[in-house]
Amino acid sequence: MTGRMARGLLMASAALLALAGTASADASLDAAKARIEKATARAGVWDGPTTGPKAQAGKTIIYVAGDLRNGGTEGVSRGVAEAAEAIGWELRVMDGHGDISARTAAMSQAIALKPDGIIVGGFDAIEQNAALAQVKEAGIPFVGWHATIEPGPDPATGMFANVNTRIADVAQTAADLAIVDSGGTAGVVIFGDSNYEMAIGKARMMETAIKEGCPGCEVLVLEDSPMTEASSRMPQLTTSLLQRFGDKWTYSLAVNDLYYDFMGPSLASAGKDGGDPPHNISAGDGSESAFQRIRSNQYQAATVPEPLHMQGWQLVDELNRAFAGEEWSGYVSDIHLVTPENIEFDGGPENVFDPDNGYRDAYRAIWGTTAS
Repeated sequence: MTGRMARGLLMASAALLALAGTASADASLDAAKARIEKATARAGVWDGPTTGPKAQAGKTIIYVAGDLRNGGTEGVSRGVAEAAEAIGWELRVMDGHGDISARTAAMSQAIALKPDGIIVGGFDAIEQNAALAQVKEAGIPFVGWHATIEPGPDPATGMFANVNTRIADVAQTAADLAIVDSGGTAGVVIFGDSNYEMAIGKARMMETAIKEGCPGCEVLVLEDSPMTEASSRMPQLTTSLLQRFGDKWTYSLAVNDLYYDFMGPSLASAGKDGGDPPHNISAGDGSESAFQRIRSNQYQAATVPEPLHMQGWQLVDELNRAFAGEEWSGYVSDIHLVTPENIEFDGGPENVFDPDNGYRDAYRAIWGTTAS
């Protein structure tokens, strides 16, 4: 083979590889677009349980919240309160104030009160292993919200059921939006929290989704920053990231809306308008402040919200199943994405994602109760 022929073959091979790479990138972008279209569609009819045990009467339950300053945890507490009233139970709420020792104290107090059931909301079950072992030993059924990575029962702790959407799908949806909205050219900063297994896991899933699903995108950095310290850390961190990456930073992906509560002033000081890059996308939970920012186009482009009130009702239903000696419902709600284009029908007047799918009536029918 002559040198000219060899060079020709190499050039042809390079051209074929380039075409294959372009086709692969186009296919990945098309797949992301399809997932975004599905995630932004209006929530449909109730697809959760329609059968289960009647209301177990006279129960007292305690909701131990990881931090009621977190919009997700607080939103779930409202759903739990609504559902507890509907089923006829007494409810007490305890706040862990975003501090491990405070959560431990709240768990100890909850156990001492000897309730019929406990809900742990918005913190890792692993963190409170010792306390949960006492709950299990006391024979108190307990369920969790965002307490483990996967929905459903957790044999390791004895948790009857954990309620949340599948975080891999949440992470993928947030990453998809950055990929699609940028046309496959996003420069991404990711915010996660290694104090919370689910949070850092979700951050790494978003990192993988960008790196593997978008050849033209770049993950600039994954910032490990505690959510409980967002108010003190985010202003300076935002300024530092702007100085470090400049215009390369076009999208942010965060594991919770809370990070964006404290970015706006720093972005504004840098001359950024509300709709300018970086476009901030949250992979949970859909707080009231996040909806306000998206609605007004002020430093947040989208959120992948949890149906917080609906999940509060599910937590009560799961406890009712535990009290009745039945299996968990098996229900995991679908992924949804809220953007400026669909926020008017998804945000409602309360700035919360509360699907109009009849879930309240469905649970009342299962329990044999009626609307008050």
